[in-house]
Parts: sequence; structure tokens; C-alpha cells
Amino acid sequence: MNDFVFSYPVKTYFGAGAAAKALRAELGRYGKTVMLAYGGGSIKRNGVYDEVKALLAEAGKRVVEFSGIMPNPTYAKVQEGAALARSENVDLILAVGGGSVSDCCKIVSAQACCDEDVWEMEYTKHQLPQKFIPLGVIVTVGGTGSEQNNGAVITHEAKKLKSGVWGAIADFAVLDPAYTMSAPLRQVVSGAFDTLSHCMETYFGTPHDDNLSDEIAEAVMRATIRAARALVKDPDDLRARGELLWAAAMGENGVLKIGKVTDFQAHQIEHQLGAYTNCNHGMGLAVSHPVLYRRLCKAAPARFARFARNVWGVNDADDQAAAEAGIDALASFIREIGLPSSFSEMGITDTSCFRAVADSTNISKGCCKQLTADEIYDILMECR
Repeated sequence: MNDFVFSYPVKTYFGAGAAAKALRAELGRYGKTVMLAYGGGSIKRNGVYDEVKALLAEAGKRVVEFSGIMPNPTYAKVQEGAALARSENVDLILAVGGGSVSDCCKIVSAQACCDEDVWEMEYTKHQLPQKFIPLGVIVTVGGTGSEQNNGAVITHEAKKLKSGVWGAIADFAVLDPAYTMSAPLRQVVSGAFDTLSHCMETYFGTPHDDNLSDEIAEAVMRATIRAARALVKDPDDLRARGELLWAAAMGENGVLKIGKVTDFQAHQIEHQLGAYTNCNHGMGLAVSHPVLYRRLCKAAPARFARFARNVWGVNDADDQAAAEAGIDALASFIREIGLPSSFSEMGITDTSCFRAVADSTNISKGCCKQLTADEIYDILMECR
């Protein structure tokens, strides 16, 4: 394994009633003004908003609301939130929602404390912000594991880029399976595939030797697959929902990445596709992964064969045959849980942007085969 220094700073409250436990334990550490951030208003329909507002009132907090955070949050929305946080002297940002809300708030937290434009600071000066408004996250849609780290994916519409930006890491996070009940099943399943993708993109990064991080990743992948199947059969299965929440956290809390150079080439492709089409993240990953992996498996047949045997139960002794069978199992699983297998199924029928998407996609250093922009274009066209 590679050398590493590791810390695990996010205090995670998991299970029934976790929000009450967390907020009663944590809110006293912060000042009076709390920014309550959320998306399109689903938390008002499912009762989460009322519960959280009551807990904030119980703690004597002044609440400033920042709503309307969209899927694939934009940099303009980040700047709106940062301006509000500064003007209201916010002491704590409480992000309630899925990964998009969490991602947006991580960068709001940083931008509100920074005189410079955070995007330009990170991408031009290659410097990271050092000051943040404290952040807490209450997860209502799992999959991204965003609450466990300081990475955010933000769409800069003016630059036509959907890219990773580094911001605050949450002081605490809440994972209550019951809070995910009101999300549409397809959204939950899409999030589950995002979790599986995070695990795979770490697993297929270098090195490819035997190591504990990869063995843990295999277990998380199996658990994700098992829970997703269970949830498709019974959407009210709280145990399966809890398994998916914790699998998402494990996929992105850093444990699987210890000693690894990660891949994330599928994510890089989907991010740029999202910059041009605003497509659903998990669905875009579901479409692109099998096509990408069929192109990569010849470069690392033993690694893909191990994935097939240890995750999907493939028994073929020949590495190349096993590798291909594992990718077939992945593609079958995608169809089994109701996710699309082509961009056209997602409503993406205009391929005129694909050349620009390919040319602007970041080439992952950890990928087992370094792709070219032309190869990425071919992958996009095959996915159509």
C-alpha cells in the first residue's frame, strides 16, 4: 500500500431519531444564527423541515433560510448562499437534503469567509480556503457520501465545467433511514448506484495488489448491491435504506481510499456531460460504467476478474472471461434495479455536445488505462 496520513473528523449520528440526538448535543457549541439550507421543498412535505425547525427553536436559534438548491448545484447558487451567510452573520450552516445541498453548502461555507473567488483560488492559484463557517449535514437522500468529506461537485455554468471544488468538512452528520422515505424510489436507487460507483472507482485505481482497503471495498460493494435489490422489492425496508446510507458514508469517508490512487474516470466523464446536459448523476454513471469498463478490462484483466469473483460471484477460472462476465453482471444489475442503459433513455438525444464534453473531460491519472479525448468521445457515442 501507498503511504498515508488519515483522520476521520465527521461525527456521525446514525439511526432512528438521530436528528434530535445530534442537534440537542451539538447546537450549544455554535452562536445564535443558523442558516437552514435545503433544496426544492420536499423536506416541508415529509415533516423533516418542521422537526428541524422545532429543534432549532428549542435551542433558541435564529434561523435564516437558504432554499432552492438545485440538483447539480451551480456556482451562482454558491455565491447567493455566501452573500446571505455574510450579510446575516451566520454562525452555523445546517444543510438538510441530499448530496447537492451538502456540496453547495460546503463551498458556501468557504466562500462566505473568503474575499477571493474560491473557484479561481483553487483552479488558478492552486490554493485551498482555510476558513469556514461551521457546517452540519442532515441527509435525506443517500448515495453521495458528501457529508463525510470536504469535496463538492459544482457546475460553473459560465465556464461550462462541472468540477470538484474543496470546501468545509462537516462537524457532524445525521443519517436517519426514515428521512429517505419520501424520496422517489428511482432517486434512491440512483443514489445507491452512485455509492457503488464510488467504490468501483476507488477499487480500480492503483495499486492493484492485495490490500485491506480493497477488501473492505468489496464488502461495501456487496452490501450496496444487496440493499439496492432489497429496496426495489420493498421500498419500505428501513433496514435496506440504512445499509445504503452507511455504505454511501463508507464509500466517501476515506477508508476505501487509504493507500490508493483513485480512478474516478467515469465520474469525470459524467461530470462534464452534466455540465452540458444537467443530467441525473447516478443515471449518467449507470449508463457509462459498463461501456467504459469493457474498454478498460483488457488493460487490467486480473483486477476486473477479482471484482467479478469477489463482488458478483463469477466462477470462471480464466481472468479475461471472468472480467467480461463481471461487467455483464454489472450491466444486468443496472437493468434489474430500473436504471437506464443508454443516454437516450435519460432523454439525452442530441449528441452535438459530445465532442465538447470529451475534449473538456479531465483524464484520470489513476485509471488503469489512460484514455484520450477521442476515446472518451467514442464511449459517449456508444452510450447514446
